[in-house]
Amino acid sequence: MPLTASTIMMIRPNAFGFNDETATSNAFQQRTILIDNRYVTDLALKEFDLSVNILMHHNIEVLVFDDTSEPQTPDAVFPNNWISVHADGTMILYPMMAMNRRSERRKDIVESLQSKFCIHTIHDLAHHETEGRFLEGTGSIVFDHQQKIAFAAISERTHAMVFRECCELLGYQPITFRAFHEHGLPVYHTNVLMHVNPLVSALCIDMIFEDDRSLVMDALIQNTQKPIILSAQQVNNFAGNMLVILNSQGTPFLIGSKRGFDSLTKEQMRQIPIDSIQLDIPTIETIGGGSARCMMAEIHSSPII
Repeated sequence: MPLTASTIMMIRPNAFGFNDETATSNAFQQRTILIDNRYVTDLALKEFDLSVNILMHHNIEVLVFDDTSEPQTPDAVFPNNWISVHADGTMILYPMMAMNRRSERRKDIVESLQSKFCIHTIHDLAHHETEGRFLEGTGSIVFDHQQKIAFAAISERTHAMVFRECCELLGYQPITFRAFHEHGLPVYHTNVLMHVNPLVSALCIDMIFEDDRSLVMDALIQNTQKPIILSAQQVNNFAGNMLVILNSQGTPFLIGSKRGFDSLTKEQMRQIPIDSIQLDIPTIETIGGGSARCMMAEIHSSPII
């Protein structure tokens, strides 16, 4: 089974904007002087469309779905938080903390993916929302598909019990840890401080609680490549929010934002053994508080022939 996806799903935003319901736990969201909602959405649309064009130019298969006009979902551009599709034909639907994000889980998208890919089992974990337990997809979880290990930084958006349930469904070993920003706020999503792939991985060890560091590092170094060590400042610039994807010829690319790559040192760039794709998405990053990896939900299942 493939360790790296060659198809990604992306959602073209319709009502992108600052989400007050997520701002208290997302240290990356920033209000700006851009107060006209339509103008902000138009900027995000331009960034999104250019990103899709760049990915397709590199022969990466991108499935684009349009966001709905109603209900309005300001964070729909980040679909990786509500769905994951795995190589064994399993689809997971995830519980999300913000009420206005739960409408992002769309039956029409699920059915469309089922019609195109070999998906035989759907596990819907959204019922945990009624008990105040959340697990926001591959934002909360960073999968090591080679070692069948899953990493999760515990926060109010990443519940340890739901994470363990998800890992049991998929047959992955769960690794939980604590991670914090400099001002003490828990890191809300694991994928802002680490990414894992057999070809290239990265991690900010300084943001992980000291007692948990050896647990994470020992599990991570089972991977084939020594991880790039990021600083907290580089994490703040989204250097940890990256993803390796294969194009139609099987060529791997490390995809991240221009801001994230610009924050890396020359030595860190030399540690990346594959070509990179840099997406220029300042509006999406600043106002949405998520970066390139959050915009991509990878599809690991095989297509129906």
